[in-house]
Amino acid sequence: MDLLAPYRVLDLTDVRGQIAGMMLGDLGADVVRVEPADGSAARQVGPLLEEGPESERSLSFAAYNRNKRSVVLDFATEEGRARFLELARGADFVLDSGPPSLLDEAGLDHAMLLEANPQLVHVRVTPFGSDGPAADWPAADLTLAALAGSMSLQGDRDRAPLRLSVPQAWRHAGSEAAVAAMVGHARARTTGKGVFIDVSAQSALTWTMLNGLTAEPIQGFDYERNAAKLQIGPKDLELAHPAKDGHVVTLITTESFKKLTPILLEAGTIDEAFLAREDWDSYSQRIFSNGELKVSLQELDATVDSYLETKTKRELFLPGLEKGLTIAPVMTLDDMLTFEQLEDRAYFHEVELPGGGSARTPGPFARSSLQPFEIERRAPRLGEHTDEILRELDAAPRERTPLRESTPVPEYPLEGLKVADFSWVGVGPISGKYLADHGANVIRIESSVKADNLRTAGPYKDDQRGWNRSQFFGEFNTSKRSLTVDMKHERSREITGRLIEWADVILESFTPGAVDRLGIGYEAARAANPSVVMVSTCLMGQTGRIANMAGYGYHAAAVAGFFDLTGWPDRPPVGPWNAYTDTVAPRFLTTTLLAALDHRRRTGEGQHIDLGQMEAALHFLAPELLARQTTDLEITRNGNRSRDAAPQGAYPCAGEDEWLAIAVEDDAQWAALRRTLGDPEWARDPKLETVAGRLAAHDAIDAELAAWTRERKPREAMAVLVDAGVPAGHVQRSSDLQNDPQYAQRGFYRHFDHAEMGRIPYSGHQFRISGYDNGPRHASPLIGGDSFEVLAEELGFEAEEVADLVASGLVN
Repeated sequence: MDLLAPYRVLDLTDVRGQIAGMMLGDLGADVVRVEPADGSAARQVGPLLEEGPESERSLSFAAYNRNKRSVVLDFATEEGRARFLELARGADFVLDSGPPSLLDEAGLDHAMLLEANPQLVHVRVTPFGSDGPAADWPAADLTLAALAGSMSLQGDRDRAPLRLSVPQAWRHAGSEAAVAAMVGHARARTTGKGVFIDVSAQSALTWTMLNGLTAEPIQGFDYERNAAKLQIGPKDLELAHPAKDGHVVTLITTESFKKLTPILLEAGTIDEAFLAREDWDSYSQRIFSNGELKVSLQELDATVDSYLETKTKRELFLPGLEKGLTIAPVMTLDDMLTFEQLEDRAYFHEVELPGGGSARTPGPFARSSLQPFEIERRAPRLGEHTDEILRELDAAPRERTPLRESTPVPEYPLEGLKVADFSWVGVGPISGKYLADHGANVIRIESSVKADNLRTAGPYKDDQRGWNRSQFFGEFNTSKRSLTVDMKHERSREITGRLIEWADVILESFTPGAVDRLGIGYEAARAANPSVVMVSTCLMGQTGRIANMAGYGYHAAAVAGFFDLTGWPDRPPVGPWNAYTDTVAPRFLTTTLLAALDHRRRTGEGQHIDLGQMEAALHFLAPELLARQTTDLEITRNGNRSRDAAPQGAYPCAGEDEWLAIAVEDDAQWAALRRTLGDPEWARDPKLETVAGRLAAHDAIDAELAAWTRERKPREAMAVLVDAGVPAGHVQRSSDLQNDPQYAQRGFYRHFDHAEMGRIPYSGHQFRISGYDNGPRHASPLIGGDSFEVLAEELGFEAEEVADLVASGLVN
């Protein structure tokens, strides 16, 4: 795709953010990776090929640096710094990461970049943000997961809380940086001035808490980890079930059990006497209301499991879909490489690796009706394009199109953008929230017959149920207005037709084909509004043999491999918290959508974007997918341990279920840990001076560290360790995050008055933009609370017409 073809990106990131440049490069930007003579530190990050030049062995680098060129500059010299500033004069974006950053080490700060290029968008990715009491703390994937809150929700209750066994922190932060870059570009374009954007990896990971984000201040208590169970109201429902060759993910409720009933009867798993024991029509309702169950959840699960464990994942998955059942296979990395749906959509692309050979890598995270996706360049070899880029610079310095300040300057960068948000639950609404929070006029179209599922899920204000009391819905729908329409009403097109004509953007997340049946598909929309940009997002994309798979983010997490990668090696997988991929896909969707809108601004062209949530999420496993094809590495759930460093784990502290994550990543940090502990005799064993020795003795080291942490409160132990340069993090809950000094100083939580819930906290943004206070603009809407205003003021209905629409039952 060449949606961003006019723009140049200078990428100075290490592993902390390199996916951002890949995303912009995949969308057509000219991404130049600027490296020192010994190469970016990202080139040393595993998994590694066993052979080849040292600078070309990293599969992480291979995965996240395609569609980029590499130039080597010596930042220690005046000439090298001058050359970089020459490049910056013709660039639109600079991406870097720290501390320390390559720019800092070269003595180049943001002010100097702006002096060279007053319209530059400079995005920096750091562990905790560029200011605040934790700004200079050492950090690792594990300790960020702890401090962000996600670890507190993952794992078995009788063991330590867990991170996902594959590093995720910098992939979240980097993809968030791509969103931030596009928002910053819109800001620079409306003000005529460059911006500095400060991305916090901690904040990016906090968003993976989903309904746990503000659970404690809303409902009065924290959610707790409980293996692979989904908390619905007062009950914990099992998600993971055994299959003959692994596990599957499905939720046993009234609807799913009714579809399973004929299968279970035919197999002899149940009989009519079993069915007669329970009123199955009201079973789910009694789960939600904590009513009496004559067949307990445990008995029902055990009964269903006795059937599921006789079938393979494949035997359950495809036949289940034919019956309207989503029994998602917990897929391994190897499973995904041969997954039929991905083959149908020609998803994987064969790419040359910088060190030689080739492998299949994740392909398009989104597809456009205008242009095909291409991997035009494999990841570059170190300095591969130095001569080419410097010749271009000497021949004709790149000219940028001057930005013109809007008059008057809008308060928010996306003011004037009109969005009809027909999506529901997670990915679509979160993407719409990005737009709304940054100034877009987003109308959330909701059913007047059946509320969004998130309105019927907690946390509820004061733990009292109600469609307007759910902060699960609230967190994903700030800064929007709500219009209720019965989409199946015979007169629904009277409203949807005007919405299509009104909108610049249409968001929808229905099952493929549903929007066409409702008369709001892309062809109908384009006929009425040729420049409209429409985004369709669902689990598997709009095409392929299982495109119609219905489900939620936890189903996608199972099929996309994340479920299998979370847990202990001696126990079944527990999966990440809730709908994990619902926090991954919106970043790819929003970046693509903002690129499409920029393309429309320049060309007048609209388009249809197809984003399969699994396909986007698989980019967070790209290095590991490459490793399974090119190395002998076994990549599966491994508790909190690393393959490459030790010790790493979560250790018990003084207090009720309190834990401290500690992650030693190199020999220097091991020496610092020894000093902090008082250099005890056990730590002086010469075998522990190497990573290999510490990995071999991990159990013994863990026992010693646990003895030390048990005597200390988590934040006290953390303070001692980080002061010594050892990455450490208190495993924080929602209640802890409300009082996190870093979040307090950076103003992460925003408080708004909600029409029914009163004054409540909302989670803020993962990045800050210079020049204005970006964050949610107002509380989430009441269901249908803005219907009259939207119909009259936005869509042009007269008062009498609105009254008629209400009387007809079309609008509530």
